[in-house]
Amino acid sequence: MKITLLGVGIDAVGRWEAMRILTRRMAAGRQTVVYTPNPAMVWRARRDKAFRAILNRGDLSVADGIGVVLGARLAGLPPPPRVAGIELGEDVLNHAARAGLRVFLLGGKPRVAQEAARRLVRRFPTLVVCGTHHGYFREGERDAILHKIRAARADVLLVCLGSPRQEQWIDRNRAALPSVKLFMGLGGSLDVWAGAVKRAPRPLRKIGLEWAWRMTLEPRRLKNLAPISAFLVSSLFHGQS
Repeated sequence: MKITLLGVGIDAVGRWEAMRILTRRMAAGRQTVVYTPNPAMVWRARRDKAFRAILNRGDLSVADGIGVVLGARLAGLPPPPRVAGIELGEDVLNHAARAGLRVFLLGGKPRVAQEAARRLVRRFPTLVVCGTHHGYFREGERDAILHKIRAARADVLLVCLGSPRQEQWIDRNRAALPSVKLFMGLGGSLDVWAGAVKRAPRPLRKIGLEWAWRMTLEPRRLKNLAPISAFLVSSLFHGQS
């Protein structure tokens, strides 16, 4: 089932069902793009028609954040299960390790992707990370990066550039990478996998307070409070529009 919240389509699926959809699509040779909308992304899409269209061109969008679940409730919609993007990404990595799929990591500061790759291979010993590239690249480097991904024969491309840049990059370049079976926009996941950022303790994650933990560790995230508040208010009055 899919709901539409402030114009953004969100699939009401949990992690198990999301993985079932992804593995089935990949097995059928269907290129798949996964987005993980959070409240700030949905609020941006509300005001930015081009970004909204990008999100809605994705093949699977899961509710990344308790705020999206609450927004759906305020809008009178069936609340989708919360699926943390980083956890769905780890499910994909586990599947890739077992299925022999090649993974490319794109994003983060210089050397972060390499360190994330090293730690991920230690965690999933049969995982093949076929290439990495940092996220601090310019538009003029686009062709070189695409060539690097093609040469690596990547099956799975995890794009961690932050939103909206990662979604814009995937939308623009997916057609130029026909051999990539799965694209995922995963924000700051590489920083966590590299050990540069620590996730909230599990009890906080279970009650939906990971966002508060992130803001404590990274005060720059406080700027997201305004759009999150606007998202919740708009969900209450205009959620299904």
